[in-house]
Amino acid sequence: MSVPVYVVDAFADRPFAGNPAAVCPLERPAGDGWMQSVAAEMNLSETAFLVPEADGFRLRWYTPAVEVDLCGHATLASAHVLWETDRQPAATPVRFHTRSGLLTATRDGDAIVIDFPAVPVEPCPPLPELVEALGAEPVAVGRNRMDVLVELPSEAAVRGLRPDFGRLAAVPVRGVIVTARSDESEYDFVSRFFAPAAGVPEDPVTGSAHCALGPYWMARLGKADLVGRQVSRRGGVVRVGVRGDRVHLGGRAVTVLRGELLS
Repeated sequence: MSVPVYVVDAFADRPFAGNPAAVCPLERPAGDGWMQSVAAEMNLSETAFLVPEADGFRLRWYTPAVEVDLCGHATLASAHVLWETDRQPAATPVRFHTRSGLLTATRDGDAIVIDFPAVPVEPCPPLPELVEALGAEPVAVGRNRMDVLVELPSEAAVRGLRPDFGRLAAVPVRGVIVTARSDESEYDFVSRFFAPAAGVPEDPVTGSAHCALGPYWMARLGKADLVGRQVSRRGGVVRVGVRGDRVHLGGRAVTVLRGELLS
């Protein structure tokens, strides 16, 4: 069996920035075990698998360890591959059927905008094990169905975090979003995302985390259109538009590898 595979840097305007995702367009559905093995082989934070359907594509996302319910950067990368390889007409939006419902991607000049569900957090007490694992005292803590969001007092505190990943993996959530207001006027907030329990100690740029960050910072800053910078080592910029119970995430993508899976 031969399957095309692409590696795309998402939320990036140049190679070797943003968040790399592998994208595998398939002609027919594949087995769960095979897809998990491919994701482990690729060893990126997410590998996306696409299967054509009557009105779009079935899209599934895997980390090296587990299948996940929602992934922003691999969705953006998938749309980029479909348009770049003429699997989808250039001017036509892409419809993705996923475990999180229908998601769409459209072109906006050089950028791609993906339409995702908003997943706002509800305030909650800080878990002692979370505070100990992060080694930082939060300003506020919230939680949604996937993640915990922790606001810290400054951008410097976010950048300076050195979490204990072993202890962080024991916190019963998909991942931990850490955020603060940005020191730079061109960005509204900064963030980092840790998901060691899902096999991703730190994700470079996390689209799905902005489904919580958008509503969170809209409530604090009083505006629905925001620009976030994820300050991981690679880093990346996500433009966020909060639209009721939906969030529009915008960014660019660059293909860095085209290959072939042989088994």
